[in-house]
Amino acid sequence: MALEIRPGTAADAPAVAALHSASWLTTYAGMVPAEALGDGLAEERRELWELRLTVDYGEPANTPLLLLAERGPELDGFAYLVPQPDGRVLLDNLHVRPGLTGGGIGSRLLAACRAHCPDRTLYLEVLQANTRAIAFYERAGAVRTDDRIGWFPGGYPLPEYEYSFPVTPPGH
Repeated sequence: MALEIRPGTAADAPAVAALHSASWLTTYAGMVPAEALGDGLAEERRELWELRLTVDYGEPANTPLLLLAERGPELDGFAYLVPQPDGRVLLDNLHVRPGLTGGGIGSRLLAACRAHCPDRTLYLEVLQANTRAIAFYERAGAVRTDDRIGWFPGGYPLPEYEYSFPVTPPGH
């Protein structure tokens, strides 16, 4: 079955939250304090996605976009784009179902994100300890544009990098 990328809706919140929790548990174990991945993680992610997908952001230009990657009834991955006041677009989440990483799903989602905002800078924040994600973004053409302390949910300060993708010139 071919991988389909489609916009997400409020009805997708439970599946997105479940994948988000599973991805965090797999990816961030050992990178973030164990308390940040504790018992309340699934509920917190569910509440977050229900809120994100039901809020009225007003103008379409200010409305975040959830992109889903599916090959069948189960969600294989997702990405979430958030327009910023400075004109850039934050790739706030890109997650692939544990066990499916390395199979091209993340690359397809990233390409869809870049195609969605060809004339705006797409950027992301990644934990410095997440070397696998850093390698993925660098292979895709991202350039490190900042390093700082970021705040992981729950109030945990962790070193992170900002990466940006250059704007695609017209006709390329």
